[in-house]
Amino acid sequence: MADDHSSTRRRFVASSIAAGTALAGCAGSDATEPDGSDGSTPDDTAQPRTRTETTTDAGHTATLSPAGTVSFDAVPETVFTVYPQYLDMAVALGHGDAVQSVYVPEMSGTTMNHYYHHLDGVSLDWERLSDPLADGFSKERLYTHDADVHLTDPAWVTTQDNWDADDIEEVATQLGPWFGNFYSGTHGQPPEGYDDYQYYDLWELFGAVADVFRERERYEALAAVHTDLVERIQSQLPPVEDRPTAVRATLSGDGETFWTYHLNEPGYWLADTRPLGATDAFADQDWGGLWGTVDYETMLEADPDVFLHLWGMTPDYSITDTRTRLEDSASGSQLSAVENDRVYPAGMRYQGPIMNLFQLEMGAKQLYPEIFGEWPAYTDGDHYPEIPEGERLFDRQRVAEIVTR
Repeated sequence: MADDHSSTRRRFVASSIAAGTALAGCAGSDATEPDGSDGSTPDDTAQPRTRTETTTDAGHTATLSPAGTVSFDAVPETVFTVYPQYLDMAVALGHGDAVQSVYVPEMSGTTMNHYYHHLDGVSLDWERLSDPLADGFSKERLYTHDADVHLTDPAWVTTQDNWDADDIEEVATQLGPWFGNFYSGTHGQPPEGYDDYQYYDLWELFGAVADVFRERERYEALAAVHTDLVERIQSQLPPVEDRPTAVRATLSGDGETFWTYHLNEPGYWLADTRPLGATDAFADQDWGGLWGTVDYETMLEADPDVFLHLWGMTPDYSITDTRTRLEDSASGSQLSAVENDRVYPAGMRYQGPIMNLFQLEMGAKQLYPEIFGEWPAYTDGDHYPEIPEGERLFDRQRVAEIVTR
């Protein structure tokens, strides 16, 4: 293990912890709340809520539930995280090199570079990153990384094996503070002891992380790009009754069942589908959470106009093989989406701000080609397709300039 961190190198301390300091219990369900009838929520169009970053001669603070307000003597130089939305945030803020870990680096990093390929000067060296979940989430791994900040939700950590309140406190004081929010992904129920847990949308969460790195200007510039993109899309959407039915699903490895996900429920895992307002073909399905499993018969009964294959642009799945298996199935071949060649690769639900911009554009084209232009042909392993400049829904050069300046 690392030393006692009494040296001047340890510059970060959690100044207050929200009511969730009584850490106990196990993970709750991923229950969600009903969404608006038009497939959007106020969070999709409103400017992110204002946050106050306090800066003094001694440093600065950032605030996020459930960690509370955290004080920093300086901008973190080393960062530990689990899920790639935080890595994407760090890249967007110009601090990607500080991140040391991410869930399945090859899958996450390759997918992110598929998007970054279109941003001059932006890339990710994922091969240097470790997988924080490779052998279970362990305190020993965190000591090995010895990071200045952990962009990870302490409430979520308490649901992992061999973690309790004392371990959470030890890491926060001996290594670096926690700063993450997991359950906003689905508006799921946090563990017992977190009664004051708050939910954020993706861009509010990004704003809080920006305060950690003292990158408010970069954040606000990227948030403006996002707001313009969402307003551009939503201002042109057809009436609800004229929108396509769609599913976001993943065909299982055995080819017999589908992992299915709602489109329009709250949570930042749906930040790329909810603003698009398509009709969820499984809106009436209650899976006790954001996702469930269905068989071919149920999928054929729903018969979506558009099939968005989650993870389809990651190296873990082949959209070509998926289409072939659907076409070779007696039931799958009857799906309207298959018959009309509207089975598309989708991105990752673990999306940060840059990924969100591309995935919003991708979904808009896949769902509403007559309005936003056709989605180009995509080959497994390729980068995000080249979109003609006149058909792009956001300015790549502007995003690149913000990230690299």
